[in-house]
Amino acid sequence: MSIIPTRFANKIALVTGGSRGIGAAIVRRLAQEGAAVAFTYAASTTKADALVASIQAEGGRALAIKADSKSASDIERAVATTVEQFGALNILVNNAGILGLGSVDDFSLEAFDEMYAVNVRAAFVAAKACSRVMTRGDRIIAIGSVTAERSGFPGSSAYSMTKAAMVGMIRGLALDFASRGITVNNIQPGPVATDMNPEDSPYMDKILGLLPVGRLGMPEEIASMAAYLASDEASFVTGSSLTIDGGYLA
Repeated sequence: MSIIPTRFANKIALVTGGSRGIGAAIVRRLAQEGAAVAFTYAASTTKADALVASIQAEGGRALAIKADSKSASDIERAVATTVEQFGALNILVNNAGILGLGSVDDFSLEAFDEMYAVNVRAAFVAAKACSRVMTRGDRIIAIGSVTAERSGFPGSSAYSMTKAAMVGMIRGLALDFASRGITVNNIQPGPVATDMNPEDSPYMDKILGLLPVGRLGMPEEIASMAAYLASDEASFVTGSSLTIDGGYLA
């Protein structure tokens, strides 16, 4: 598909954790609709470079930034680099996240702190950095999880906590940014076909049994919601956590 500049023409986006899965789908969707998109990645240079190349081959603009979401300085640098390279930052998608599972009996505090740093603190740091560069009409979007509402499995307490914390943070940030005309929202995907939910997972049969639609979600379906929230059509939506879960919570 060739790039067709439409609703995001002249917009600049930054997607954290954008080299694969849901993040990569969001990067592609925003680029296909005309945005110049920077994205961070933690380890896979090969995947990041391939994504940039595919977008550029279609006539779009993309920039890969190596950044560790556990590091506040890396996140701040990613925001600054996006502005330096593209001249502005209009859409922030806080997508980077890690999944750690384990019973409270043996879940280490080191693992707890790492997951909190990536899943929660990094989103706050990015929003804080964007507060210095965003203007009226810009958008902040987080990718949370349906586990904020339903853990679903033993051993998910720490992960669920990080996603529930996102819900509260989004409400507060929405109030902080409201007077500036900047919306802040959260997308809560149910089980999606990504590296976090491999088909050979021992839990897959149980997961599918909890989904009335009988299948996992696709990254592109989450990207569609992100594109809506990033658009002018969503100007009256802020402080919301919107669930896309195939009926998981029904």
